[in-house]
Amino acid sequence: MELAELLTPGAIRVCNGVKSKKRLFQDLAEIAGVAHGIDEAAAIDALQERESLGPTGVGHGVALPHARIDGIESVRGIFFRLDRPLDYGSVDRAPVDLVFALFAPRDAGVEHLKALALVSRTLRDPAICTKLRANEETDKLFAILTQTADTKAA
Repeated sequence: MELAELLTPGAIRVCNGVKSKKRLFQDLAEIAGVAHGIDEAAAIDALQERESLGPTGVGHGVALPHARIDGIESVRGIFFRLDRPLDYGSVDRAPVDLVFALFAPRDAGVEHLKALALVSRTLRDPAICTKLRANEETDKLFAILTQTADTKAA
């Protein structure tokens, strides 16, 4: 599995002025609808339900919100680079500025876990995060994420 299988250029945004986790989830759901045809209301509900189990902020300014949802056939991703870090309630209490959301079919099982592990490994690399934070163009962000995955796979 590669990030290019989960992510499309249309599913990447640089977001300005996101001031709450609720607003972030609304924005993620909107892009999920546009980029992947996912029902927005179902996406918001699924993200909030998962977050109620514990924060998906994994530390070092990175959040990996994820949810299982009906009506999709494969795991889909959305990447946001926030212009201002957001208090997310992360495990290290650091604000978040890099968000990679995953939506998986309700019965995805291993596919969902593999995707989550891939995204987590990618965003644990400080060099990748530095490059992502230094760019505001979505095509460059897409290239950083997908080329990194290809390079690591080789």
